[in-house]
Amino acid sequence: MITLKIDGREINAEPGKTVLEAARENNIYIPTLCVNEAVAAYGACRLCMVEVTRGNRKRLVASCLYEVAEGLVVETRTERVVNIRRLVMELLLARCPNSSEVIEMARSMGIDSSRFQSEEDDNSCVLCALCTRVCREVVGKSAISLVGRGTNRKVALPFCEDTDACIACGSCVYVCPTGAIKMEDNGDVRRITWPSSTHEFKMKKCASCGSYFAPEKQISFMIQKTGLEAEKFDLCMNCRP
Repeated sequence: MITLKIDGREINAEPGKTVLEAARENNIYIPTLCVNEAVAAYGACRLCMVEVTRGNRKRLVASCLYEVAEGLVVETRTERVVNIRRLVMELLLARCPNSSEVIEMARSMGIDSSRFQSEEDDNSCVLCALCTRVCREVVGKSAISLVGRGTNRKVALPFCEDTDACIACGSCVYVCPTGAIKMEDNGDVRRITWPSSTHEFKMKKCASCGSYFAPEKQISFMIQKTGLEAEKFDLCMNCRP
């Protein structure tokens, strides 16, 4: 085990753990919008910045990416850290002025408004890349990605319209921290709305009860991945023995 200090508390952590993981395991709060245990850390939102001292060197790091080390001293609420988080939060608030999740987190930091010019009122995407990472690392499709630069950066399918790679599984919807990606099932159609486009996917009907239970493209993908017979996927969860 590795011994380090976080906000004056001496704690133990397993080698390879990040500072954020060690803090969470010891009930020390560090804000973040881009971390999910299902995917590798990415360091997108920069809300988890902390100040670390190692030897004679003190610097600011993203706690979701920085690994614990013997004798490391971590401070999560110094003036520098708080100022950086507030700046990042103001930028996010300007980008997503009507996102309830962003507004709530900003208020928890004492921020009610942003000094920066607000962007589109309906934008809720904080560019955390959780959706693209879960699509690549968990689903194994890489159907969506971050495209563009600066304020024009967004989550999109190839050319914003090529749905060939997408299997409409909805993993991107479930992992999104702000609800920027939406999904709706209506009869035999699943509709998914990304920040850049909306597309519809045909659903498969249960051979027993007749309900539509999964996208046809997702079923095809599962048949290919598992090598099972197609008949194994003819029934919904409620009708399977």
